[in-house]
Amino acid sequence: MGSGVGGGSGEEAVKNKQVIFRDYVSGFPKETDMEVSTTTVKLKLPEGSNGILVKNLYLSCDPYMRIRMKRIEGPNAFSSFTPASPLPGNAVAKVLDSGHPDFKAGDLVWGPSEWKEYSLITATESLHKIQHTDVPLSYYTGLLGMPGLTAYAGFYEVCSPKKGEYVFISAASGAVGQLVGQFAKMLGCYVVGSAGSKEKVDLLKNKFGFDNAFNYKEEHDLDAALKRYFPEGIDIYFENVGGKTLDAVLLNMRVHGRIAVCGMISQYNLDQPEGVKNLMCLIYKRIHMIGFLVRDYVHLYTKFLDTVLPYIREGKIVYVEDIAEGLESAPAALVGLFSGRNVGKQVVLVAHE
Repeated sequence: MGSGVGGGSGEEAVKNKQVIFRDYVSGFPKETDMEVSTTTVKLKLPEGSNGILVKNLYLSCDPYMRIRMKRIEGPNAFSSFTPASPLPGNAVAKVLDSGHPDFKAGDLVWGPSEWKEYSLITATESLHKIQHTDVPLSYYTGLLGMPGLTAYAGFYEVCSPKKGEYVFISAASGAVGQLVGQFAKMLGCYVVGSAGSKEKVDLLKNKFGFDNAFNYKEEHDLDAALKRYFPEGIDIYFENVGGKTLDAVLLNMRVHGRIAVCGMISQYNLDQPEGVKNLMCLIYKRIHMIGFLVRDYVHLYTKFLDTVLPYIREGKIVYVEDIAEGLESAPAALVGLFSGRNVGKQVVLVAHE
C-alpha cells in the first residue's frame, strides 16, 4: 500500500488530507498522537501500476487499532503502525482508477486502506467488492464488514451455540456485541449484556432485544451481578473486555461452557496487563476458552452475507452507528472508543459517493 500516487502528464494534483500516526503510544491514546496534514495527489494511476486508486468514503474505527499503536516485537497477530506515516485502517471506498483486472473505475469496495481522502491500494487481495447497495454503505465498516463477520463466526463457529442456552456479552452495545446478542436471540437463547452507560443499557434492552442488561460501572461486585442475572450460570460468554470482567465470569460459567475471546479492551491501554485469578474454573467446569481472529473465517463471508442481508431487509436485525463527520474528526473518534464515548459502531464519514 503506497502513501502517494504519481500521475501522467497533464494531470492536475488535488489536495489529499490524511491522518498521520506520530509515534508509539504508552497508556491512554490521545488525539495528539495523530495529526491531520495535507499533501497532494494526482487522480490518475502511473503507467504500469497494478494497484487501484480510491476515494475513501467511510473509515472504520476499531479497538484492535490501539494494539498496533504499540511497538510490537516478536511473533504477533498484529504489526505495529509505522510512525510518521498515514494510519492504516478498514474503509469503504470508490475506485477512481484501476490497473488491476478485477477492479474498474466506479466499483465500490471495502477492506484495508489508509486514513486519507484518496489512497493508492496495491494489496488488493484483501479487498471485497460491494455488490449490494440497497443497504447503507457505512454498514460495510461494521454490520456487513469485519465486525459483522467477527460476530457471526465468533458466535456460530467458535461458541457452538444451542437453543435455550444462557449467553453473556461484554461491551455488548459495540460493533460486534450488538450483533452477537441479536444472533443469540434469533437462536432462542437467553441473553444479557453489559455496557458502560444508561443509554447503552437501554439500547440493549429496547432496541437490540436483549433479555436484560446492566451498567458495569454501577456494579461494585461483578460476581454478585452475574449471579443476579444468571442464577443458573452462563453457557456462553462472548469476551470483549477481559480483566475483572473475565475473572467474575469464570466463577459463573456452567460445566462445559464456552468462552469466545474476541477482544480485551480493558487491557489495551495498560503497560502491565491485569492478572486473572480464577483460571482454575477452566478445569473444574471443563470450560472451552478459545481465542479467534476474524481473518481465519474470511472464507465464510459469502455465506455470512447470504444469511445477514435478508435479516436486514426484513428488519430482523437492527444496527446502531455513531458517525463522525470529516477526516479531521477521525483522531477524536478513534480515541473515544477507549472511554466508551461512542454509542454503537464508530464510523468516520470522509466523503459522499
